[in-house]
Amino acid sequence: MAKEAERGGAGWGPVKVYTVPLAAVGQPDRERSTVLGVAERRTQPFSLLGVTWSEPEADLGGVVRVRTRSSVTGQWSGWRELDSDNHRGADPGERERTRGSTSPLWVGPSDGVEVRVVPAGGRPPGRLPAGLRLDLVDPGNGGFAVERVAHTVAEHSRGSTGDTQPVTDPGGTILADPIQPAEPTSASVLAALLPDVSAPPIVSRAEWGADETLNEEPPAYGSSIKAVFVHHTATGNDYSCADSAAIVRGIHAYHVQSNGWKDIGYNFLVDKCGTVFEGRKGGVDMPVIGAHAYGFNTDTTGVAVIGTYSTVGISSAALRAVARIAAWKLDTGDPRGKVTLTSAADGNKFTAGQQVRLYRIAGHRDVALTECPGQRLYDQLPAIRRYAARLAT
Repeated sequence: MAKEAERGGAGWGPVKVYTVPLAAVGQPDRERSTVLGVAERRTQPFSLLGVTWSEPEADLGGVVRVRTRSSVTGQWSGWRELDSDNHRGADPGERERTRGSTSPLWVGPSDGVEVRVVPAGGRPPGRLPAGLRLDLVDPGNGGFAVERVAHTVAEHSRGSTGDTQPVTDPGGTILADPIQPAEPTSASVLAALLPDVSAPPIVSRAEWGADETLNEEPPAYGSSIKAVFVHHTATGNDYSCADSAAIVRGIHAYHVQSNGWKDIGYNFLVDKCGTVFEGRKGGVDMPVIGAHAYGFNTDTTGVAVIGTYSTVGISSAALRAVARIAAWKLDTGDPRGKVTLTSAADGNKFTAGQQVRLYRIAGHRDVALTECPGQRLYDQLPAIRRYAARLAT
């Protein structure tokens, strides 16, 4: 039976999280390695989902596939795979996770679900982590936030009216389609696009509808921002920019109520139209310690592009937004340069006390064994560094 936790931000409908334990499903004679899941069923409304388990440090060791029923059309989707790249976020001294988890997936307004967990290599059921469950998140009604986001999208996209419209520079040259791979931006185009290195327009927590009762613990601070880690949320690319505030609310609820973190892990989130959202609370102009790069959270900031960028790159609008945040947040030095950071914890790539030489604008995978931020976005980091460097000069 599904359990429900309901929260609400002022001015928005309540954010609800439903949990459904995974149980034996399928027919072993035909689906030999499918052992746990959720049989096809109708559910309460939700728009984002993920699978979590009791052991926060355990790897899933399997593949999670889901399909969902649209509450708008009544049609079932095809099977989709969840990113099962489980990693720790908060450093020692911060609240640790209470559960392991997949990345959440945005599926849009839905009222039905089916889940299958397939153990890797045909492993027996007992090798899967204990306490597997499905977490369904209803991000609530965000009408006011959607209006604010639409305004901000127009500022960033220089005329883009939706998630399928190309982004243009001031001279009218098409730079990239937001849902297609973006090529490295030339120096001449960068020069034409440069604003001054001020804070970009940012959708505040109040504007996107953060439920501040979810995380009443005070934020923690470093002394400066020495590096920026770029992430993707791995929530999928099938979203409208008008949905972005709801996606951020969903990620916030998932990080806090499903993972057990004290707040959303990222310092900033950027959608494919280039809209920037405030992430972890504490002040956008402060060196807030996030939960985005285990062992390297202090004196860094985490910027996550909403979507999955393993096979497609981010839009030019998103690229500009990430670069502008980086140029604004980095303390001193060339954004194309490198910095030496010391790991604060034993992670899956570096040990506590180990010094690591990194680009000042780096990918999450540079400090953890993870695919994040996706190969195509990782390939765009040199262009982001170049753009940020021009902003900083």
